Amino acid sequence: MKAQIFDITHTTTYNYGSPVTVAHHLLRLAPRRLRRQLRLAHELDLKPEPASLSRHTDYFGNEVAFAIFEGAHRQMRVTARSRVAVGAAFIPDATETPAWESVRNLCRTDLSTPVLEAGEFAFGSPLVLLDAPFNDYARESFPPGRRILDAVLDLTARIHQDFKFDPTATTVATPLAQVLEQRRGVCQDFAHLQIACLRSLGLAARYVSGYLETAPPPGQTKLVGADASHAWVSFFCPGLGWIDADPTNNLLPSMQHITLGWGRDYSDVSPIRGVLGGGDEHTFSVAVDVVARGESDDEAQVKAARVT
Repeated sequence: MKAQIFDITHTTTYNYGSPVTVAHHLLRLAPRRLRRQLRLAHELDLKPEPASLSRHTDYFGNEVAFAIFEGAHRQMRVTARSRVAVGAAFIPDATETPAWESVRNLCRTDLSTPVLEAGEFAFGSPLVLLDAPFNDYARESFPPGRRILDAVLDLTARIHQDFKFDPTATTVATPLAQVLEQRRGVCQDFAHLQIACLRSLGLAARYVSGYLETAPPPGQTKLVGADASHAWVSFFCPGLGWIDADPTNNLLPSMQHITLGWGRDYSDVSPIRGVLGGGDEHTFSVAVDVVARGESDDEAQVKAARVT
């Protein structure tokens, strides 16, 4: 497998206004193991030291760490360090994909396991509520009989063109209808918007959380969203499986996109979520660094990059 090896450091720091006496946190910071993505190493550095740390796999197949902190503390720092080898994604020719209506109809009628599982992603979710305006916006890209990949590429390009990347325009709590109206937001908003558009047409789409290479190869443009965790979309195509699309950067992800996890929307894959005893008001900061360590098509070299 020709692969690019990346080292990823993701640090989140919370500062609390008063001591936290007990805290329970779910951490989704381990890159997924995929056919084209090998997880060569992963470790968590938690301060203060947790009283207990366990791991499990959630409903969507993402690895989750569960940390319990006991004893008063006014700061918590979570650092995840990972090394992954990412191979090129398979990108089909649009003519190899069926008309979008046939995909929609299949998701409604086919009870085979892959299609049935994909169909779970065709409905609204906590942060992606389906409404007529999303269907209206999507329809321009989905005329009758259009190949689904052609249609998704057109929708991806339109979102990229019509919406401005603006980190000050939204928060996690900003309603998606407001994003559609003001035409501003960040990668999370654009991913949710594209998912809402696809689901409003009866198509299965899921939210993908991950990273981008911080410093691209010489001569290539730095992608938007590379200095933080990133988000994009994956849609289901019968016979080909899930195909990724990045509306923030108007492209189909490949070797520069590192997959952390997926779910119905951001609420299923937030990197850190928890409950606290105490703390009052708090502030937090996030720092992400993704460093390319070289490309290799030698399986032995990729395995040699594994660290324990």
